Amino acid sequence: MKIFYMGLEPYEGRYTLQLQDWTERAYKKRGIDYVVVPGTTIDDTKAISVGQVLDAHGRSYFGMSQMMNLVQMMRNGEVTNKDIIFFEDMFQPGMESLPYILHQVEDKHRPTIYLRCLAQAIDPDDFVHVWGMSKWMSMYEQMCNEIPNVNILATNEEMVAHMRIANWSAPIYNISGLSFGKEEVQSRVENIKPFVERTQRVVFGARWDQEKQPQFFMDLATKYKETHPDVEFAICQGGPLRSNNDFYVQEAKHLAKEGILTIHENLKKNEYYEILADSRVMFNCALQDWVSNTVSEADSLGCNTLFPAYRSFPETFANDHTRLYVPWSQQDAMDKLEVLLSKPSPSIGKISDWTNGTIDRMIDIMTGKGEQWRRDGQHYRTPVSEAKY
Repeated sequence: MKIFYMGLEPYEGRYTLQLQDWTERAYKKRGIDYVVVPGTTIDDTKAISVGQVLDAHGRSYFGMSQMMNLVQMMRNGEVTNKDIIFFEDMFQPGMESLPYILHQVEDKHRPTIYLRCLAQAIDPDDFVHVWGMSKWMSMYEQMCNEIPNVNILATNEEMVAHMRIANWSAPIYNISGLSFGKEEVQSRVENIKPFVERTQRVVFGARWDQEKQPQFFMDLATKYKETHPDVEFAICQGGPLRSNNDFYVQEAKHLAKEGILTIHENLKKNEYYEILADSRVMFNCALQDWVSNTVSEADSLGCNTLFPAYRSFPETFANDHTRLYVPWSQQDAMDKLEVLLSKPSPSIGKISDWTNGTIDRMIDIMTGKGEQWRRDGQHYRTPVSEAKY
């Protein structure tokens, strides 16, 4: 068995910069035979110019060049029915090549295919709905479900539910996390400060787009600083501060002038990690974050995390009420924030330990040892409330 790895193009401000490294480390540790299918980047900026999550032109260019290389490997007979093709993202320009080819070749040339879903049109808060792309994207997803020998990897139980009500027909597995490499992240920081020596800082590390609810964070910062003026509220961005609703950018800049917020833009990964290693709380108020790499990074670097008890987050936090606030309750968020600014949670490190095993769970599933994670039976909602660790 060999895994043909279809990775994502690297962006300095996104976790895709480290994604292949994390994956290769896990494959090597498990003794997995694998091939990284190469793609060509559209330029060398490692930046998002058009779009929100990945660059619109860059994703298309890289994905199609990668598919060309995969098709060549298939044509050469290098990919067999004993092998696996793993896609880091369900949306892969050129994907229609697979069903087109696989329906016309002998069974011995049909590999097993795994598509990792990161959001897609099944998510009501995904950017495809912001830009009016959801109708054709849902049709693309239906096509993906019809690829021979295809399986879908969801990141959590709530995403599974969204797939099921969209009537996806392929086998679905919950990998319960995003790919993550804890050791690699920690290796980028020279000094992870003891909690008591850290700056009284609350970090917002998500994109500044409307689905992340930046207004909630700005209102929280404004209210909290009325009684705690020494606490810093910081926005950390891997590129320039921008949003799919420019009002939030202008409001953030206004509050920065007022001393309510601090804005850190164009951060390299190591610069961002240095800030986290000297901060006390990572705060999140997103509608759409299906686990969130920001929680794994902050948790790895000894930073408390405070997220809403919404969608995927209870699973990610193993239902920890001390670090989950009632969704959109400013008072509950402030009450819990005050505690988390004062002392480290006894559970720091547990989330990143769990997500550090996500790639291993995917390997288990792909090698037939992870059927406990399969979720296309009639009782797929049974494990929803169970703590995963």
